Amino acid sequence: MLELILIIIILAFIFELMDSAAGMGFGTGLTPLLLIMGYSPLQIVPTLLISESITGFIDAYFGNELKNVKFSFKPMSDATKLALIIAFFGCIAIFFSILLTYVALELPTIFIKQYVAILVLGMGIFAIFRTRWKQKENVTSNLKLMVGFSVIAGFNKGIGGGGYGPVITLGQIHSGVYEKSATAIVSFSEAMVSVVGICTFLLITAVGVEVDLALLPSIFTGGFLAALLTPYLVRVLPNKMWRYIIPIYAIGIGIFLLLKIFVL
Repeated sequence: MLELILIIIILAFIFELMDSAAGMGFGTGLTPLLLIMGYSPLQIVPTLLISESITGFIDAYFGNELKNVKFSFKPMSDATKLALIIAFFGCIAIFFSILLTYVALELPTIFIKQYVAILVLGMGIFAIFRTRWKQKENVTSNLKLMVGFSVIAGFNKGIGGGGYGPVITLGQIHSGVYEKSATAIVSFSEAMVSVVGICTFLLITAVGVEVDLALLPSIFTGGFLAALLTPYLVRVLPNKMWRYIIPIYAIGIGIFLLLKIFVL
């Protein structure tokens, strides 16, 4: 049992390290592994949401302190506006996706896993080619596009606990958002969306859905330690590296998911 706990802590640390640094990978990468280890979605998803609600705010705070991004409310910065817009539509999507998946329809997760894998893989490939001609735009540009990405991302996260970061991060890059800012913005918005997801799970427990938080201590421990470290990693690495690290990592996540679904 102790060995299993240590393995989960290490996995949570690794995936949160990549998630906070590249804006994706914690839920998307960790969920399939936990499913293979025999844990159920009702053990995994609420646990990931609780962990990411805390680590997301931590990452956003230190990202702001280290000047990877500028979050302010008076006056409200462009990054804050974008994070709130993304979070608003993501919150609506995660609320309804949890209700549909675990209460109303009991949807099979295999279809959404295939969808997320193909979507992330395609966006990663597109992002690599886009680096050759991408020009900087204001972070509030292409808001209609980001609203669409927010809905898809929130829907994905409510069903399987993952698929939020890849969609939002790559969506921001396609919209012209500075790469280091994009990772902090996705952490901030994902934290807010996760809080709504937690509240929704608390709501459905009232109708008899049983939620198991046995994984929470292990996952939170690994995720918390990684969240403290990664803002410094993002700060010291040059921005040009993230233009390639993020899409390459997205392609890796997409291939990883497809292998888990169809091969392993």
